[in-house]
Amino acid sequence: MTKPSETDLYPPVKALLETQGYEVKGEIGDADVMACRGSEDPVIVELKTGFSLALFHQGVERLKVTDLVYIAVPRQTGKVFQRNLKDNTALCRRLGLGLILVRLRDGFAEVLLDPAPYKPIKSKQRKQRLLREFQRRVGDPNAGGSTRRGLMTAYRQDALRCATYLEAHGPTKGAVVARETGAPTATTIMRNDHYGWFEKVEKGIYALTPKGKEDLARWGEVAPVKPVA
Repeated sequence: MTKPSETDLYPPVKALLETQGYEVKGEIGDADVMACRGSEDPVIVELKTGFSLALFHQGVERLKVTDLVYIAVPRQTGKVFQRNLKDNTALCRRLGLGLILVRLRDGFAEVLLDPAPYKPIKSKQRKQRLLREFQRRVGDPNAGGSTRRGLMTAYRQDALRCATYLEAHGPTKGAVVARETGAPTATTIMRNDHYGWFEKVEKGIYALTPKGKEDLARWGEVAPVKPVA
């Protein structure tokens, strides 16, 4: 199959705009496509054979001329394209750009997104979750930009406090561990045993597993949030 070129996108995009009453011309100044309809603001479309940073840069640059700027790319198949399409559509929305997809096998072009001012909807739940993690985490144990795997989270710090206490004192009631370590959810952490560090030996009483001892040696002991009485 011949690799598509930007010029392959032009006829379908031109036909789409002409059905909406626009007069369309290619390569006007820096614009790949420019369309005019009466006294309305012009429409500009930038054509590319795939999403790229350069394409978004071009689209943003054209916003200096008109608010009606679209980017157009070929529609592809497969999960990777669909996943990237979702992310790139969200980016278009944030930048105030429209998005046109062109099905090259039959020349069908469709507007997936019209340009509009971006009005973000803030998530109070996500904000509170981040703030809780920030406030609960002691110190700054992770370098910014690290991979998600193996990060020291507030949850892991609390789990290590529980493990540290059990290593020193042996099997202990969950409420006591919570009080002495300053980890308020100690009982839940040990009961859920997300890391395989804890085992229930009696009702409400937990001990450290061999894996817990091994991982505690690897991660290092974590002091209680408050001094042990």
